[in-house]
Amino acid sequence: MSDQNQLEEFFKFQQGIIDEFRANKGKVGGMFEGSSLCLLTTTGARTGKPRTQPLGLMQVDGVDLVVASAGGAPTHPAWYHNIRKNPIVTVEKGSRAFRAIASIPPGEERDRLFGAIVEQEPGYGEYQTKTDRVIPVVALHPVDLAPDRVKHLGDELVEMHDWLRGELKDLRKRIDDVVDGTADDVTAPAEGNVVAELRSHCLDFCHALHIHHAGEDIGAFPVLRERFPALEPVLDKFAEEHKVVVELQNRIKELVEDFTPDRDDPVRLRMEVEDLATRLEAHFDEEELQLVTALNAMGPAPERG
Repeated sequence: MSDQNQLEEFFKFQQGIIDEFRANKGKVGGMFEGSSLCLLTTTGARTGKPRTQPLGLMQVDGVDLVVASAGGAPTHPAWYHNIRKNPIVTVEKGSRAFRAIASIPPGEERDRLFGAIVEQEPGYGEYQTKTDRVIPVVALHPVDLAPDRVKHLGDELVEMHDWLRGELKDLRKRIDDVVDGTADDVTAPAEGNVVAELRSHCLDFCHALHIHHAGEDIGAFPVLRERFPALEPVLDKFAEEHKVVVELQNRIKELVEDFTPDRDDPVRLRMEVEDLATRLEAHFDEEELQLVTALNAMGPAPERG
C-alpha cells in the first residue's frame, strides 16, 4: 500500500472514531472501548481551517490533559503545532463541547504531570521510550469560567488596569485645572497647593505604572511565553510598548519635578500626558484582549496581605 493510501486509510479510520464518538455521547467501542477520549478541534497552523482529532483524555489535579505522543513517532503531531500557533481550541467531552485555551506546562511541571499520566495509562511511558523527543503534555483550560469563581490572574490584570485608568483620569483633570486656570491658588507655595498635589500625583502614578510594567516584563511575560508560544509576537510588541512608555514617563517627570505654572508651559505638560494616556489606553485594551484568557487559565490570583 502506498503512503498516500495509508494516509487516506488513517483519516478514514479517524473519521469513523469521530462519528462514533458524536453519535454515542463520547462512547467508542472496539480498541478504544472503556478509554476516556475527547475530540480536540484546533485551527490549522498553515491552512487556518478547523482540524478535529480524537485523543486520549487524562485528568490530573482536576485539569484535563492530552498528550502529544503520536504513538511515539519522532516528530510532534500536527495538532500540537496548531496549538502552538493558536491556543484557542474546542473540546468535545462526552456530550458536552466547550471552548478552551491550551497551555504547555514546561520543565518540571511537565515531568510531574507526565509521571502521573503514566501511572494511569502506562502506554504513554512506552511511547516515550520509542522517541528521543520529550513528549509534550497539553492542559486544556475552559475559556468560559464559572461566574462565582475566585479571582484569577487575568481578572487581576483588568483590575489593575482599571485602577491605573482611574488614576490617569484624575491626573488629566488636575492638569486641565492648572492649564485652564480653574484651580485655586495655583502658584502659592503653601502645603496642599494644587501644583504640589499635581506633582505628587503625577510622580506617584509614574512609579505605580513602572512597577506594573516591570512586573509584567520580569514575571508574567516569561511564563506566558513558555506556556503559550502563540503569544510570543504580541508579548514582544507589549514589551516594546513598555519601553516607549518609559521614555514618555521620563519626559513627564522632568517637566513636573520643578514645574511652576508662571514659569513653565502647562500646555506642554498636558500634551505629554495626553500622549501617554492615548498610548496607555490602547495598550491596556490590547493586553486585555490578548492576555486575559491565558492568564485566567494559569489559575487564581495570589491572596494579597
